Amino acid sequence: MSVKINSLEIENVKRVKAVRLLPSASGLTIIGGDNGEGKTSVLDAIVWALGGNKYRPSQACREGSMTPPKLKITLSNGLIVERKGKNSSLKITDPTGTKVGQSLLNSFVNELAINLPKFMNSSNKEKAEILLQIIGVGSQLAQLELKENELYQERLLTGRIMEQKEKYADEQEAYNDVPDAPVDASDLIKQQSQILARNGENQRKRQRAEQIKQQSELEMGQIAQLENQLSVLKEKHVQTMNDLIIANSDALDLQDQSTEELENNLRNIEEVNRKVRANLDKDKAHEDAKVYRTQYNALSTKIDDVRKQKTDLLDSANLPLPGLSVDDGELIYNNQKWDNMSGSEQLRVSAAIVRKLKPDCGFILLDKLEQMDMTTLTEFGAWLEQEGLQAIATRVSTGGECAIVIEDGYVKDEGQQPDTVSNWSPGGGEVTPSWQSGGGF
Repeated sequence: MSVKINSLEIENVKRVKAVRLLPSASGLTIIGGDNGEGKTSVLDAIVWALGGNKYRPSQACREGSMTPPKLKITLSNGLIVERKGKNSSLKITDPTGTKVGQSLLNSFVNELAINLPKFMNSSNKEKAEILLQIIGVGSQLAQLELKENELYQERLLTGRIMEQKEKYADEQEAYNDVPDAPVDASDLIKQQSQILARNGENQRKRQRAEQIKQQSELEMGQIAQLENQLSVLKEKHVQTMNDLIIANSDALDLQDQSTEELENNLRNIEEVNRKVRANLDKDKAHEDAKVYRTQYNALSTKIDDVRKQKTDLLDSANLPLPGLSVDDGELIYNNQKWDNMSGSEQLRVSAAIVRKLKPDCGFILLDKLEQMDMTTLTEFGAWLEQEGLQAIATRVSTGGECAIVIEDGYVKDEGQQPDTVSNWSPGGGEVTPSWQSGGGF
């Protein structure tokens, strides 16, 4: 069972003259009043009584008082904590009447519960480390975050190289009117030689036709001159004419092939091959970029897997508050980082973590709750009651939400205040008649 404050009596501490309070066992007990009336002095007195001399105010005794400070706190575990006398010596009595020391208080009093600003003003990393220490997954989460960071840095480098490769590939020249591979000049020369050989053969046939023609003309002259050999020559001439007809026919059907295209190709082969190489370079650059894109996607998958392991680890942990988590070494509540949380959310998160840190301590002290409106204050008080957590807080107010209102170091309107407080839902607390200046406990 967690330890709570059953009652407290304070005299001549800082601005307090005489205050006695029975706080609610759970929920919110608010100490109200205007500025400078002694509200915070009540909390400082509790901190000093339970936390030890390291929390002793620099000017503990009320200014102008001839009587030394007196403190008495009764706890739910039966311990009675007192400070009184000239040196404000600590006296702790257990239910059996045995005197005990500060070490017993330290065993269940949470230092952050009596000094919540220490937690709230710590860095985001320190808050997260406290939470991870509480739920016992700090080392595992640290390993996962280290692995995630290593993968992230590797992916970042891969992504930069990939972008450079893609940019380089996109900037390369490309041509659509060239073959896929460089052209070999020897093939063009071979084709040219074949065409020239065929053209040479055609030329020889033309020359042969011309020779036959000349022979025909010579024989015609011989016919005119050698009429006596007419029959023989005529027969020979008939044969010759037949040969001529055949030769002329062959010559007419011949078509010479042009080597102009090949000659142009030979002249342009270097330019063509330059374009082919440019296309090949562009394709190679895209392939290189594709490799890094594949690596980048694989690393993204690994990072997502590590992040899921982190989420699963935190989901399975016994967190002190729904919606509370740690991401990248920072405290997160309902997907908001600390500096984006409202003041009431920060208080709720702090109270939940501090309670979890030392469950035996069933109370917390809160100063300056005027930052909360009445709706938020009511919701916060209801949450405290639900958690069975006792909170003693101050607020610049004299309204009905206050368990007591302090004025000039005293409880104001002692006979009326309890009835007003009892009608306020978050709890409040009970006030017993206090004493006047110069009186005792």
